[in-house]
Amino acid sequence: MALKCGIVGLPNVGKSTLFNCLSNARAQAANFPFCTIEPNVGIITVPDERLSKLAEIDKPLRVIPTTIEIVDIAGLVKGANKGEGLGNKFLANIRETDAIIHVLRCFDDENVTHVDGSINPVRDKEIIDTELQLKDLETIENRMTKVYKQAQTGGDKAAKRLYDILIQYKSVLEQGKSARVVQLDNKEDRKSAADLFLLTDKPVLYVCNVDEKSALTGNAYVDALCNAVKDENAQILVVAAKTESEIAELETYADRQMFLSEIGLTESGVSRVIKSAYKLLNLETYFTTGADESRAWTYQRGTKAPQAAGIIHTDFERGFIRAEVIKYKDYVTLGSESACREVGKISIEGKDYIVQDGDIMHFRFNV
Repeated sequence: MALKCGIVGLPNVGKSTLFNCLSNARAQAANFPFCTIEPNVGIITVPDERLSKLAEIDKPLRVIPTTIEIVDIAGLVKGANKGEGLGNKFLANIRETDAIIHVLRCFDDENVTHVDGSINPVRDKEIIDTELQLKDLETIENRMTKVYKQAQTGGDKAAKRLYDILIQYKSVLEQGKSARVVQLDNKEDRKSAADLFLLTDKPVLYVCNVDEKSALTGNAYVDALCNAVKDENAQILVVAAKTESEIAELETYADRQMFLSEIGLTESGVSRVIKSAYKLLNLETYFTTGADESRAWTYQRGTKAPQAAGIIHTDFERGFIRAEVIKYKDYVTLGSESACREVGKISIEGKDYIVQDGDIMHFRFNV
């Protein structure tokens, strides 16, 4: 399951610095791969200590982590919704992503100019929010024009329901709020909303780019932003991108960990960004492991065993018989599948089993 996150922000906030750090994320995951698709697109691995531990135990021929695609989207300026700057391209690139990583400048540096002349992350956030909201409002109004006649005179119940949903979004957007504020309980309504591909309906992770001394505790800029987004369904991370870039330059894992320890951190900001982006869409991981391969598989939280099996191969889902499940803690404690089997720590699960994060699974199927 591919996850695509777009990194956005005003010019000179540290967006590309963060992307370049993410490009070196292979350093956080030993020999796991990193590749560049285009100059501003990279596929990076999701750091997962559990996969590394399974590989230590089974010593497989291959270790395959799960991945995220990260896109460094061109800096936004006021008027992007009308095509200013790289506006139309910027907005099109965001529309193609599953989630947004919004980088905000939360540091002072007279050598790095700010596009608006002063440091104010709340204002910067509102600039981008406004541009995206205006574009969404344009989308909604265009769609309303198309379905109005069907909804009012055509007797089309689906069109009437969609029109009612559009009215909800229009009202919220006109108040200067993002589409993600709208809560739709009905499954069909949520599907109709998803088909609109609204920019401000995407999950968002705010990354506060701070100086090194604020990497552990944050600062007044971070506090102001936290207060401004307290009612949003969003995550906030504090990262010192410049410091992270220096860490990425170090040759060995031990050197990088020592650097982190010196500034009071146990895990790099880059690693935390990747993990947070992974969780932003309610994604979790199950594992398969053995002598040939230890591998992480991504699934949506709440997925049942047959659908999880189908992530490996459609035949697994089509001919699903049962799943053999070992809890990660049991596998690590006992040290092997055979040891788990001997003491009854393998459970046999059917079609209604909801996969849990960290499950080690083996599927039985017949086609």
